[in-house]
Amino acid sequence: MTLMQPLETIEVEDKLVACDGGGGALGHPRVFLNMGEKSAIDCPYCGRHYRLKAGAKPSGQGH
Repeated sequence: MTLMQPLETIEVEDKLVACDGGGGALGHPRVFLNMGEKSAIDCPYCGRHYRLKAGAKPSGQGH
C-alpha cells in the first residue's frame, strides 16, 4: 500500500481555515475546516494539507 503525499502543504496561524481549492472558478466550493485538538487537517475536496505553524497562537488559545 502506497500513501499519497498531499498536493500542497500550507502553514497557517489559526486552527480554522477556509479552502476553495485556490483555482478561482476552477477550484471547489469554499469549505471551512476546523483542526480541533489536532495541528493539521486535509481538505476533503482537493487534498491540500493545512498545518499549524510552529509557535502559532490560534485565536482563543491564550495570548
